[in-house]
Amino acid sequence: MPAAFPLVRNLAGLKSGRFDLLVIGGGIYGAWTAYDAALRGLKVALVEKNDWGCGTSQSSSKLIHGGLRYLEHYEFKLVRHALAERRVLSEIAPHLVRPLNFRVPVWAHSRVGRLQLLAGLTLYDFLATGKQPVPRYKSFGRAQMLADHPYLAAEGLKGGLRYGDCQEDDARMTMVVVAAAQAAGAVCANGVAAEALLEQGGRIRGARLLDGDSGEHFDLEAGVTVNAAGPWAAALSAGALGAEAPKVKLVKGIHLVLPAIAGLDDAFLLTAPQDGRVFFVIPWQGRTLVGTTESAIADPAQAQVTEAESRYLLDAVNALLPGLGWREDDVLGAFAGARTLQAEEAESLSAQTREFLVSQPRPGLIWPIGGKYTTGRCDAAEIVDHVLQMLGRPHRESLSHRYPLPGAPGGLHEDSARHSVLLGDFTGWQAEAMSALRARGLDADIARSLSLRHGTRVARIHALLEEQAAWSARLLPDAPFIAAEVILAVRDEGARTLEDVVRRRLPLRLIARPGDWLERVRALIAEAGH
Repeated sequence: MPAAFPLVRNLAGLKSGRFDLLVIGGGIYGAWTAYDAALRGLKVALVEKNDWGCGTSQSSSKLIHGGLRYLEHYEFKLVRHALAERRVLSEIAPHLVRPLNFRVPVWAHSRVGRLQLLAGLTLYDFLATGKQPVPRYKSFGRAQMLADHPYLAAEGLKGGLRYGDCQEDDARMTMVVVAAAQAAGAVCANGVAAEALLEQGGRIRGARLLDGDSGEHFDLEAGVTVNAAGPWAAALSAGALGAEAPKVKLVKGIHLVLPAIAGLDDAFLLTAPQDGRVFFVIPWQGRTLVGTTESAIADPAQAQVTEAESRYLLDAVNALLPGLGWREDDVLGAFAGARTLQAEEAESLSAQTREFLVSQPRPGLIWPIGGKYTTGRCDAAEIVDHVLQMLGRPHRESLSHRYPLPGAPGGLHEDSARHSVLLGDFTGWQAEAMSALRARGLDADIARSLSLRHGTRVARIHALLEEQAAWSARLLPDAPFIAAEVILAVRDEGARTLEDVVRRRLPLRLIARPGDWLERVRALIAEAGH
């Protein structure tokens, strides 16, 4: 079998004959679908028109979570499903998915009172079956909340609660799942667009593809095609399906990146006083991530951050955490993304169901609708179950929950006891990995970041530093990213453009305003190609 890394843009493989499955779209759903199908023995092709994870999958809140707010809309099945996946993902990718506590302050004017929150968190913990990577909820009084977080609005503050979920790097995790798919035998290529679906006798039989580099068009035939292009899926399917196309709703969400909050390790779950919408304030990459909003859009091109949305989030934070005093010129970065939901009548966008649907609008075509980043793996397993049915193949169990993702230490997951050993192994492995990196003269924050971002692939970092010691230099003075990671992004991780490197392989574009570092990265990209 091929290795997970380096990622290969395998154009020759795409032209090597007919496939069982063509997956269009290199976001988290496309990546998990290709990986799951390849593990079950199917001949799989995965194509992405731009870069891996460059659409919706780079624009999440960077969380692996059950979705506490969905309990308010009685989506118990979805929450239980997501909490089970939180456990699985923390086991198969402990270097990418790590625990994060959330504080929920309660004020006299809060839309959801303390007793309601206690009931909700009790249910949240109850729905989280099996060994979980986070502690159960805890309650705090007013004095403790203000002592821990003196910037909170004191007037009317009654106290608060703390619960646990997990944090991840969405674009990096997507890229790692693509690497896992490649290692399982899938033929993967970014920079390859699906321009039209191929139809014969009322059945979809693949797609007309375009190599973005050469401009060459070619047809790829497949027994089943999964249109996992997210917000762009409707445009791709329109020509073949016409009025038969499923009805979907596009929803935009934005996030702001602001300076770090001194001493803050926990995140906040807050309710915007303007409209009662839940949003997060999250420590992230040495900065603070604030979001998200929700608004309906007609076209994914409309997924842009507006001044009004930015102001909305800043006003909400400053009303509840006035001691921070954030202003518009404190915003370091911002991003917007669009997600596709089932078209249904709901009292608000927040109440719109996030339930996942495997749509089959035409023989040979599957169009996934809805879902969440957290549930991408198990939803993909459901997609592949339908693929096997369409192909007339016998059912085979999904295996994607049993194997650590590239970079995770450990072997095959045989049972829950093995899961516990793996989690313990990562803590021990990380201590050793950080020690070895520190022995090279790297600062502790850099050693920790490298161990969490690359896992066991820090061996490649060591090799690059042997090749060129100067690549140990920081890219930003106040962030733990080094030059060697730019070299690795180009040589091993399929990065083809400056934006691939500074937005997805590294979060530089989001955490720092343009400066001299940008020219340094450009020079390193050129250096990596030599």
